[in-house]
Amino acid sequence: MRKGEPDFAVWEYITITKDSHTKLVIALGGTQEAAGILQRNGFLNTPGPRSEYHQLPHGLPAKEESHRATAASHTLLAAGYSVHLDPALNAFDPPDDDREAALRYLAQLSRRALDARSGGEVAAVLTELAEPDAGLLPLLREAVVGTCIGWSQLLKTAGADPEATAQLGDTAHALARAEDSILLARNHAARAAHRPAPATTPPSPAQPSTPMSRHR
Repeated sequence: MRKGEPDFAVWEYITITKDSHTKLVIALGGTQEAAGILQRNGFLNTPGPRSEYHQLPHGLPAKEESHRATAASHTLLAAGYSVHLDPALNAFDPPDDDREAALRYLAQLSRRALDARSGGEVAAVLTELAEPDAGLLPLLREAVVGTCIGWSQLLKTAGADPEATAQLGDTAHALARAEDSILLARNHAARAAHRPAPATTPPSPAQPSTPMSRHR
């Protein structure tokens, strides 16, 4: 390295991808510590023409390859490494069709909320948001809780302090409170939709005026 040039920590950058020729999932770069993390996640140490690299075993199902590559990348990130994970191997990245369908559903739900003309229509939208079994917020909360648990385990595996996941736990509790608030609003909207309109009393017919007597 010449004087004045930046000192890049090249080996702290790790690429996890699928080789286009061999179709093997490989990991390039890293230190001895990174090698240990990769090996704990199922990668095998392999001699290469220039240096050693890591690869997953032959014959793994595609889903298993994605899970191992994703787990390794998250553990490496938690240990402080810069990691490029091939998007095709990211187990947490939904297929484009599923993502587009989810976005269309959310846009449709927003339109229904804006176009609601009755308490029943409002209650229906709020039910889809916070229904305990299949509402959007409960499903989102489950994803946050799962991420919190998975990240905590990855940090422990890397020997890092899992305290960083505490904020995600607080977020999950906040989502649970939001679900309760939305369900209360849903119940209020549903009651308003079924509340009978107040009876109106028809106006009484006007009484004929009494003719004034004439005094002679």
